[in-house]
Amino acid sequence: LSSLFYVFQLIPLVGVLSFAAVGAVSFSVYSLFSKSDVIINKSGNPEPWETVDPTKPQKLLTIHQKWKPIEELENVRKLTK
Repeated sequence: LSSLFYVFQLIPLVGVLSFAAVGAVSFSVYSLFSKSDVIINKSGNPEPWETVDPTKPQKLLTIHQKWKPIEELENVRKLTK
């Protein structure tokens, strides 16, 4: 009967650890398929940062982000292509 008592004490621990593991796996899968900075096949696109839309936020939570292109960087980018 005393060993059954210890099993009941482990139920919250198993529940919390399971919830954390499911959350970590689900966030990893979410990042893998929806984020542009996560790469599976680098040989298919060696420069994936060129296809990132700068107007779309890349963070999980973005507050009041404004994006403006920097003229000098755009000129350098045009010259190197």
